Amino acid sequence: MTTKVLPPRRVSVAPMLDWSDRHCRQFHRHITRHTWLYTEMVTTGSLFHGDLQRHLEFNPDEHPVALQLGGSEPADLAHCAKLGEEWGYDEINLNCGCPSERVQKGAFGACLMAEPQLVADCVKAMKDAVSIDVTVKHRIGINDVDSYEFMRDFVGQVADAGCKTFIVHARTAILKGLSPRENREIPPLKYDYAYRLKREFSELEIILNGGIKTTAEMQQHLQHVDGVMIGREAYHNPYFMADFDALFYEDMTPVKTREEILHAMIPYIHRQLELYGNGGKGLRLNSVIRHMLGLMMGLVGARAFRQTLSDSKKLASGNPDILLEAFERMQTVTAYDRSLEVSSQ
Repeated sequence: MTTKVLPPRRVSVAPMLDWSDRHCRQFHRHITRHTWLYTEMVTTGSLFHGDLQRHLEFNPDEHPVALQLGGSEPADLAHCAKLGEEWGYDEINLNCGCPSERVQKGAFGACLMAEPQLVADCVKAMKDAVSIDVTVKHRIGINDVDSYEFMRDFVGQVADAGCKTFIVHARTAILKGLSPRENREIPPLKYDYAYRLKREFSELEIILNGGIKTTAEMQQHLQHVDGVMIGREAYHNPYFMADFDALFYEDMTPVKTREEILHAMIPYIHRQLELYGNGGKGLRLNSVIRHMLGLMMGLVGARAFRQTLSDSKKLASGNPDILLEAFERMQTVTAYDRSLEVSSQ
């Protein structure tokens, strides 16, 4: 059996609920070939009682791709991790960082940081069940317990169970009083916690997450930790990832232009619509298109591009050529803007 050679986790795109689905990951893969991609969090209950294909299916060219699980029962997580391996994922990640009330009611997510032994038991059960990596994504603390020592002890106990990779969202999770969005913005970032963790546990792989928006910031962080994980910036400004392969993986293969990405996505969308149907309970065109609204961010005409892709009547037609129409409209706006520049000179 040939061992799959995977790139290092120097850069990854965070699991983002309702965003990082397989269509989003397919789109991102046209921008960066080596960056690790993560699924939305999938709960163990969804896999026990839901549609496995819906939750686990992904496109073959998404690799390297990781499945993030939400749960707190070791046996259930072991079963679901095994499913993830059987479906072809390259990594199983345990969510110990989500602060939403819905997740708390399920007794998992960030509240698990208060139970390091349970997390260790979960990790051990999953590692015993699969041959791929089992990793943990966590916060630096919960509520008013946010000392470095608290996080260090959590990581140390879970590492003893066999986890070698920790993704540190460098904010405390406030479990009452803040929404998930506020939890991503209000608690202060403490990158030094992750830096110190790497110094103290040099044998572990430490990946930093939280508030990272530029390649310059990424390069700075990589002087202290093994990897960086990008969240909202990768979604809202996806073409920012176009430099990742060259900067972080020494791959100088020419990157697709924005226009080339649009053309590459059209046959993909056609295939998805043929397989899963357009309208009704099947796949809708907007299920894919919505992830691409930020592709032109920062360019003249980006607003016209977004407006076209948000036109409900055009989306209802189910024709992926709306991508080309949006690009052409953007070009018209750009040309008009340039003509105004010339005439004013």
